[in-house]
Amino acid sequence: MAMFNLAKREIDLKIVYCGPGMCGKTTNLQCIHKMLSPQQRGELVSLPTKDERTLFFDFLLMERYISGLKTRFHIYTVPGQVQYALTRRAVLVGVDGVVFVVDSQTSKLQDNIDSLEDLREHLRFYKKDLSAFPFVLQYNKRDLPDIMPVDELNATFSSQNIPAFESSAVTGMGVAATLNAICTIVQKHVDSGTANKKH
Repeated sequence: MAMFNLAKREIDLKIVYCGPGMCGKTTNLQCIHKMLSPQQRGELVSLPTKDERTLFFDFLLMERYISGLKTRFHIYTVPGQVQYALTRRAVLVGVDGVVFVVDSQTSKLQDNIDSLEDLREHLRFYKKDLSAFPFVLQYNKRDLPDIMPVDELNATFSSQNIPAFESSAVTGMGVAATLNAICTIVQKHVDSGTANKKH
């Protein structure tokens, strides 16, 4: 949920990168952190485990100015493994927008499907419907050999014309485009909600 501080003319927004284990969520944040200037970013916090690089969350404070307000995007990832379901739910508290990172490898299709359904269930717990929520897809690992064609990925994951971006988080391809898209969609969503409250 967007947090406004009108006295300081600031707004805080939360974006969460979700997806199956080892799909590239943490690599996305590491790439974003490198792309931003030191004035735009906060410390990147990562908590490695033996199973995956992120146990609880990665956090990146990214500042931009939108509509005259100093806007801070708090960017998180969630652990992808099945056993961390409650942790994912906790990280999704107050989320304003979601990037779902799809592992493009053919062998990972079912993992992606299961992870997306897991995300839907967690958002339903918070009375949020993914079809009416700021949401973009990222088809990651496009640099690998055994990957699904984009049209097949779209048929599986983007049936409602959800914005989707091809990426390789390890090379940086598509990372900025994905981030810019979700930030823009979240801002429009917040603006429309604010406008509706004025009527």
